[in-house]
Amino acid sequence: MSKALLKYTRVAPNKARMIAREVQGMNAELALAALEFMPNKAARIISKVIASAVANGDFEPEEVVISSCRVDKAAVMKRWRPRARGTASRILKPTAHIMVTVAKAEEA
Repeated sequence: MSKALLKYTRVAPNKARMIAREVQGMNAELALAALEFMPNKAARIISKVIASAVANGDFEPEEVVISSCRVDKAAVMKRWRPRARGTASRILKPTAHIMVTVAKAEEA
């Protein structure tokens, strides 16, 4: 079993969780192939974290299963945009922590 953690990545956690739910429990090789053709920004990021988790355990992608893919909320960057009549409105730029755990197919 091996893990990979990516912290403070600039993607909304809600959007990344949709992708994480799809790949959880899949074979790592199939998950990487599926993520390659998804148009989402989060798909590219999660794909890199899965590849890192596989490499951390010195495994081949075809012999491991994604046992957990978790996306947690991180700090939110707060910015301001000037508006009419001297006021301002908030712009919230969310970040996320992505954690992927892979295990051998027999263990999972």
